[in-house]
Amino acid sequence: MSMSFDRYMKDMIQPMRDELTRVGIKELKTPEEVELHLPDAPGTTLVVINSVCGCAAGQCRPGVALALQNDLVPDNLFTVFAGQDKEATAKAREYFAPYPPSSPSIALMKDGELVYFIERHQIEDHSAQEIADSLIEAFNRVCR
Repeated sequence: MSMSFDRYMKDMIQPMRDELTRVGIKELKTPEEVELHLPDAPGTTLVVINSVCGCAAGQCRPGVALALQNDLVPDNLFTVFAGQDKEATAKAREYFAPYPPSSPSIALMKDGELVYFIERHQIEDHSAQEIADSLIEAFNRVCR
């Protein structure tokens, strides 16, 4: 009995997707969905560039989940999955200039403009709590 590679990958990464969607983050899987939601999103918007790497599992996703327990959180919560929803991720990254592509990473936008960004190198050597603390500080400053 054989399983297609696409089906295998979908089954393998679904729990990684679920870690963010179960805390209220909406997945954007196509460039069209990104275009619909990011440029004109009113208020504040969090965009998590998800990934299968260890720092996404050990630090990024848990850090985001912790940060979302804060009293002030962004109005809009989105995620794209690097390496899986490639076109959606490429489209989302267009809004994160001047930062180079990096996954995982976390963007905070206000009225469609990037105001805060955490790159991979700021995730991989930090704990989930440190990432949460950094996000909470940004939320408290920007999400008013």
